Amino acid sequence: MTFPAPKPGLVIRYSFLWSTENDAGAEEGSKDRPCAIVVAAARRENGEIAVIVAPITHAPPDDLSDSLRIPSAICRSLGLDGRCHWLRLDELNRFAWPGYDLRAIPGRPGQYAYGMLPRSLFEALRKGILDRQKAKAPRILTRD
Repeated sequence: MTFPAPKPGLVIRYSFLWSTENDAGAEEGSKDRPCAIVVAAARRENGEIAVIVAPITHAPPDDLSDSLRIPSAICRSLGLDGRCHWLRLDELNRFAWPGYDLRAIPGRPGQYAYGMLPRSLFEALRKGILDRQKAKAPRILTRD
């Protein structure tokens, strides 16, 4: 099994664990979904790569400051369905790459990545998370 190199902006398929699921006692996400890698950095002590991902969802946010709408042209280029998609800024997962929750894309055996976000959208994602951290901290669940 060959996994892609984790790099910021790469959209992967992952079993994302929402904080509400975690609070209810779940250890694994109830649904596999596209997620964008926000950070990929080597851990000094053992060389593992620590990855932080932001989920992509169809659900519109209650608070628009918690999400970024993904333009439909970008969704098409990534191979996502034609519905509206949102990148969440308020919920993140951290795990050691590749982790046990990385999933193959349905209908594409052995493929785990949809592609890269355009630089402008990735920068908006990064800035949105940083701005949100100043206002209120996002929930970052560690999945190791």
